[in-house]
Amino acid sequence: MSSKNKTKPSVFIIESLKFEDEEKDNFEGQIISRILKMSGIEHKYFYIRTGNELQVLLEKFCALNYRYLHISCHGNSELICTTLDEIRFAPLAELLDNNLYQKRLFLSACLSANEQLADAVFKRTGCYSLIGSHKKIRIDDAAIFWASFYQRMFRQNPRAMKLDVIKPTLQQLVDVHKVPIRYFTTKKNKRGWEEIKLT
Repeated sequence: MSSKNKTKPSVFIIESLKFEDEEKDNFEGQIISRILKMSGIEHKYFYIRTGNELQVLLEKFCALNYRYLHISCHGNSELICTTLDEIRFAPLAELLDNNLYQKRLFLSACLSANEQLADAVFKRTGCYSLIGSHKKIRIDDAAIFWASFYQRMFRQNPRAMKLDVIKPTLQQLVDVHKVPIRYFTTKKNKRGWEEIKLT
């Protein structure tokens, strides 16, 4: 990859909640954005309500050539949700197809970080990794976990998230915050990915 096309080590946050979450001011992504701002970490934060807006922002993410995509929303074992739409994993992978090559996806959506999503995403995108929760977690725990993860990773190396640093950092935070996390990474095998086990 030429220096002209080299990705920027910056975080692009897209958030979408239920109306009742909005009324309670439960904006996890907004909290993460504030911590990143205080830490001097380059990022952008956007709030959306529809699948069409998600598509537009993924194109913006690609145009900016940011390296880290963080999606904060509700989900289950088969799909993620915006305020007004449900997006199953296969259509989501299609949206990500041209936008996630050699980048990393962080997904704060309950139950969604699983083998089905890994199959869909790695098959189409060429991304480096998918990290997220495969169980239900409290929104305050998620906000603290992700803000801590980014703050630690950028403090250790503001230019890149190294493979040998991601796992121990995730493991430390899982141990402290008791947040269930799965870590999938690209692999030249039949499935196109492998899971890095966290205890």
